Amino acid sequence: MTAQYNNHSASGAAQSTRRDFIKSTTAAGLAAATTGLLTHGHAVAQDGQEPKSETLVQQLHGTLTEEQKKKIAFPFDHALRSAINNNWQITKTRLDRDFDKDQQDLIRQIFKGLHSPEWADKVVAQVDHDGGFEKSSIALFGEPGSGKFEFVLTGRHVTRRCDGDSVAGAAFGGPIFYGHAAEDFNESADHKGNVYWYQAQRANELFQALDGKQRKLALLGRSRGEHGNETVKLRGNAGDLDGIPVSELSADQKGLAEQVLADLLAPFREEDRQESMKLITKNGLDNLHFSYYKDENIGNDEVWDVWQVEGPAMVWYFRGKPHVHTWVHIRESV
Repeated sequence: MTAQYNNHSASGAAQSTRRDFIKSTTAAGLAAATTGLLTHGHAVAQDGQEPKSETLVQQLHGTLTEEQKKKIAFPFDHALRSAINNNWQITKTRLDRDFDKDQQDLIRQIFKGLHSPEWADKVVAQVDHDGGFEKSSIALFGEPGSGKFEFVLTGRHVTRRCDGDSVAGAAFGGPIFYGHAAEDFNESADHKGNVYWYQAQRANELFQALDGKQRKLALLGRSRGEHGNETVKLRGNAGDLDGIPVSELSADQKGLAEQVLADLLAPFREEDRQESMKLITKNGLDNLHFSYYKDENIGNDEVWDVWQVEGPAMVWYFRGKPHVHTWVHIRESV
C-alpha cells in the first residue's frame, strides 16, 4: 500500500503590525472500562460514563469481518505503525466505504475520546472541514486487549494514535500530526478562523517578552521544512539544538514558556497531557529550546508563523505557512 504525500509551500499577502498583534493576543482504569456495552452503534459504560478509547478499539476489533481485517490489521511491530505525514492514508480503506454505520460511529467515538471534552467537537469539525472525517483511514496493529496494540487514524491534517500505553516511553503512542486550512490554502497573516492559531499567538507572546540578546538566539532563518518521518526525528542532545534554551529565560519568561506547553497540549485528553509533561519534565524543562523562523513570515509583520519547541527527546513543530501544519513527537529518551 502506498502513502500519499502532499507537502505544501506558499505565501500570503495580508499585513498586520507588531503593535496590532500585541493588542490582539490574550495573554476509569482500562480494566474497568472493559465493561462497556455497544448499543445501536454507540458504546456506553455500565456506570454511565463514556468508555475509554482503548475499550472502544477493542469493541471495534470484535465487529470486524475477516475481509476488513485483511485490509487494516497488521502485526504490532509493522513499520507502518510509526509512519506519519501531513496528508496520507495509512491503508487503502475509507471509513464511509469500508465500514458500516455502527463501526463508523465507534471510530468517531474513539477519535473524540483522544481529545479533551472542550476540544473534541472542534477537532472533529476541523477534520471534517479539511478532508472529511468519513474519508479517513484506519489501521490496527497487534491484538487489542493483549497489552500490545495500537489504533491509528489518518487523513488530511490528521494522524492520531490510541495505544493504551503499549508503546513504552512514547507520548500519544508515537508521532502525531494536526493542522488546519481555515479558509484558503494560503492563509492571511491573521489566520482568520484557524482553530490552532491561538497556539502561535501564545508562542509569539513569549517572543515579545524576550530582550534583544535573547531574540538573537531565538530568531533563525529557515525551518526544518516537512519531510515525513524525518520531520519528527529527535536529536537526543540538548547541546545540538537551535534556538534559545529555557535555561536562558527569566522566571516570568519561563512562566510564558510553560503556558505555551499548556496551550499546545490543551486539545488532548488529560492522560495524554499528563504523560507528555512527565516525559518533557524528565528530560528537563530547561533543556527545551524555542526557535522562530524569520524567513517564513507571512505578511512580513514579525508575528512568526513558523516556530518550534524542541528538546533532546521532543519536537513540537508548528508551521503556519501556508496554513497550519503541526508535527509532534515526545519520548522518554532517544
